[in-house]
Amino acid sequence: MEAATAEFAARGLAGTTMEQIAKRAGINKERLYNYFGDKQRLFATVLSEELGKVAAAVPIDVVRDEDAGEYAGRCFDYMAIHPELIRLLQWEALEYGDDEVPDEVGRTEHYRQKVDSFSNTQHGGALSGQSEAAHLFSLVLAVSQWWFTVPQIARMVTGAPARNRAERDRRRASVVEAARRLTGTTDPPSKTSPRAG
Repeated sequence: MEAATAEFAARGLAGTTMEQIAKRAGINKERLYNYFGDKQRLFATVLSEELGKVAAAVPIDVVRDEDAGEYAGRCFDYMAIHPELIRLLQWEALEYGDDEVPDEVGRTEHYRQKVDSFSNTQHGGALSGQSEAAHLFSLVLAVSQWWFTVPQIARMVTGAPARNRAERDRRRASVVEAARRLTGTTDPPSKTSPRAG
C-alpha cells in the first residue's frame, strides 16, 4: 500500500503501472494482481485508505466541540504533513472528471455524515445558518486545502514557499480565521470557561 500510494501520488492512475508498484514494494507483479485485481481497484483502495486516515486524524466532532476554524486548521496541518492525499485527489479528478468514481456510494455517505454534522451544529446555533451545510462544509475544505492544491500559485502570491515555517504558520492562521468568518464562529468557545450567555 505504501508503494502504491507513493507511485500513484507521483504519477497518477494513467502514469503508474502495476510493475512499478510491484518493483517498489519488492514483490512480483502477479502477486499484486492476485491481491488487488487491477490498477483501478488498487488506486481506489489507496485513495479510500488515505481518506480514512484523514477522517481519523481530523474528526468532524471538532466543529461541534470547538469550532470550524480549528477544524480547518487541523485539515491544513494534515495536508502539510501528507501532501500525497491532495495529489491523489487531483489525479482522480483528472482521470474521472465529474463522472462517477469507484466506491462513490460509500464515499458519498462518508461526506454526507460530515455535512449532517455541520447541519446539526448550524441548528444548534454554533455555526452560521446563512449557507447550506453542504456548501459551508465544501468552502471550509477549500480554504484549508487550496494552499496544497496549487502550491506554485500560493508561493507566487505570498512571495514565500510553504517550506518556510513562518509562512506556513501565517497561512494556517489565515485558514482558521477565514473558516471562522465563513461559519460565523469568529469567537470560538473557550475550553476553560463557558461562553457568556
